[in-house]
Amino acid sequence: MASALRERTRENEDVTSHPAQVVGAGHDDEARRAALVDSLPDADEDTPLMAQIQADATRRIQLRGRRFPRPAQTRIITVANQKGGVGKTTTTVNLAAALAQSGLNVLVLDNDPQGNASTALGVAHHAGTPSIYEVLVDEAPMAGAVQECPDIPNLWCVPATIDLSGAEIELVSMVARETRLRTALDAYLAGRIAAGQAPIDYVFVDCPPSLGLLTVNAFVVGREVLIPIQCEYYALEGLTQLLKTIQLIQAHLNPGLHVSTILLTMYDSRTNLAQQVAQEVRDHFPETTLRTSVPRSVRISEAPSYGQTVITYDAGSSGALAYLEAARELAERGAADSAAGPDADGLAAGIPVAAGDSIRTNHTNGQPDVAPSVVGSSAGTPQEEQ
Repeated sequence: MASALRERTRENEDVTSHPAQVVGAGHDDEARRAALVDSLPDADEDTPLMAQIQADATRRIQLRGRRFPRPAQTRIITVANQKGGVGKTTTTVNLAAALAQSGLNVLVLDNDPQGNASTALGVAHHAGTPSIYEVLVDEAPMAGAVQECPDIPNLWCVPATIDLSGAEIELVSMVARETRLRTALDAYLAGRIAAGQAPIDYVFVDCPPSLGLLTVNAFVVGREVLIPIQCEYYALEGLTQLLKTIQLIQAHLNPGLHVSTILLTMYDSRTNLAQQVAQEVRDHFPETTLRTSVPRSVRISEAPSYGQTVITYDAGSSGALAYLEAARELAERGAADSAAGPDADGLAAGIPVAAGDSIRTNHTNGQPDVAPSVVGSSAGTPQEEQ
């Protein structure tokens, strides 16, 4: 049964690999996808491996060649979590690659001194390369630092070099230190339009795992915040502080900033712990958390060592399919919000940062609770402690 299912999957993957046959959202395309899904042999759901193979085969058919809706205006999404190792960079580059592969124009701003997003996207980021450091510190035009990603059309990156590690100190004494990235991006986007180039549909900003000036610049430039949450209890502990920081940014620097999306990462359905954490997050933030969760995947971990995203490294893997599904969900939610009007945008359908609840871990029994929000009004800006 397993070999038959794999063989049928390969046949269907060959059929769906031709964009002319599947691109678009017409009735014929949907009918063809439905027919291909129906042609898959039934799998015994009591056998986890068989069920997973069939689920992945179905997702390949439903996702391959599909075009995602184009937003009405550029969506600027800051991917942030002050805890390290939760999948911020991995989420940034793979969502960007998935959206670009579907035909959208995507720009990634690598605002993390580690430069991991630049590595994954295959762009140069050695010392001396024009980078986001020059944009922030020297106020160089962003257009001079933008590089086209080699593997995926419509995907560009402003890389990070080792110089960015000193930017936190250099920015402290500078005028308009918190708004430099926003000023540069606004000028770049306007310049593209003036030059007759296609507008950018999505901008993703990758952040360091801290709440310093680099992250503040990322929050000020963004319109939305996407929070990746690892499916472990420790990953929930920093969420309250992150929401507090976002509220301070809202109050003092960027009133339009809002948490639009939570994505569960490193999900292992075999463990009760991951299932419990995922359920708690979905219960507390039902409208904000994506239905899709990203599994633990060797392919996701391997891809950066080849200078690729998992979307190009192994497009048929479970990890790639999860990010493609998450990108589709992100795009469709954005299109639905735009169609519903401005009242549907922002925190009305997301996390009420200023007056909501936050998850914390109860160290007595190891279970997450809902704690009254500590995001009250606070004097001063987030950078007064610098």
